[in-house]
Amino acid sequence: MINSSSLRRQIPLRLKTIVYLVACLLIVGCSVSKVEPWERQYLARPEMAWDPDNNTAAYRSHVYFSKEASTGGATTGAGGCGCN
Repeated sequence: MINSSSLRRQIPLRLKTIVYLVACLLIVGCSVSKVEPWERQYLARPEMAWDPDNNTAAYRSHVYFSKEASTGGATTGAGGCGCN
């Protein structure tokens, strides 16, 4: 005979498992998309670049690293104190 307290614990566990699996399937299903060759022309437009304007990107990088007092930016591990 099934105990009523064990039945109460099993239903939420099963429900949580089902909800978790459905959520994982939705996340994985939405994240996988193949870019077809004829769609790549849209991704290669200058507006789609991370930094479409090189001068503005260089200026923003200079201002950011000046405020952070770091040398070399994100590519080197040096600080602005000159202790290394």
